[in-house]
Amino acid sequence: MLYRLGIRPLLYLLKPEPAHRLTIGLLGGASRVPGGLGLIGACGAIHDPRLAVDAMGLRFATPIGLAAGLDKNAEAYRAFAALGFGFVEVGTVTARGQPGNAEPRLFRLPADRALVNRMGFNNDGADAVAIRIAGQARLPVPLGINIGKTKVTPESEALDDYAHSTRALAGLADYLVVNVSSPNTPGLRDLQAVAALRPLLERVREEADAARPGGRVPVLVKIAPDLADRDVDEIADLALELELDGIIATNTTIARTGLATPSRLVDRCGAGGLSGAPLKARSLAVLRRLRARVADRVVLISSGGIETAQDVVVRMRAGASLVQIYTALIYDGPGLPGRLARGLLRELDRAGLDSVMDMIGNG
Repeated sequence: MLYRLGIRPLLYLLKPEPAHRLTIGLLGGASRVPGGLGLIGACGAIHDPRLAVDAMGLRFATPIGLAAGLDKNAEAYRAFAALGFGFVEVGTVTARGQPGNAEPRLFRLPADRALVNRMGFNNDGADAVAIRIAGQARLPVPLGINIGKTKVTPESEALDDYAHSTRALAGLADYLVVNVSSPNTPGLRDLQAVAALRPLLERVREEADAARPGGRVPVLVKIAPDLADRDVDEIADLALELELDGIIATNTTIARTGLATPSRLVDRCGAGGLSGAPLKARSLAVLRRLRARVADRVVLISSGGIETAQDVVVRMRAGASLVQIYTALIYDGPGLPGRLARGLLRELDRAGLDSVMDMIGNG
């Protein structure tokens, strides 16, 4: 309530990207002050063993995670963990640092509880991010690192580009995500075609294994909601073939259908990926299709339009072991992870279940 009535209106006096930079700066600064993480946790973080999920050889305190895109440079991820997220994913990180696309490149659509972004993987680069993570205390929850292709790297050199990021970051990650689904890097989504995706995932797997001898870094792929059903099936089959650890479904969409925001305002935003509530139906449909194809042999992480505890329940019953949020956090504030966790506990009590893991695929 405080966020919605007091803090959010002040943040909304700023344009979206300056507001984002301010938030990351404040959270990152607070996490470095003695006692700062404890104060952040006072926003309502919930700790209850019934919320824990075991997946990919990792223990997740809750199934509710932070999606990549919010903390691109791993500057505030310890603060996000303190808010009560069961896992945090940073990035997208590219092999070389890059400024991303020209501003303005981030837009709010409040009537739809949505965002449009064409950030373009703006980040400091894999080597710089690796140094930053290595210099911080280990996270008490799993840390995912999301990697993508440097914009200036031609598609013919994409494997080497991803390999560089993998070598730099895999040893620091609890899991690694291969992002081939952002609409804001030219040609990136072409890598979702199985003919291109197979050698890419094989190379990342090879480099990840080399980065942690004697251990295993789970490797996942993040896919777009705009894929045709046949393409979703092919990626699911490839994940089984390569024994991939997981699939994240889904990234943002290039679609603009069914929005409450007037079309003239949507058009003014221009190109980019749409996230938030409008993505809910398609993200859920892709999740259900993946589950029907892979059953429980590949971990599924659902992202896109998740705003309430009931949304989390629906995704888990549809086959997701874990979920991720981003846009809802912008609209509902730092207390959201705790509110979702409390709502999830109420759903467990209502259903007479002992653990959220009892929900997975039981819809």
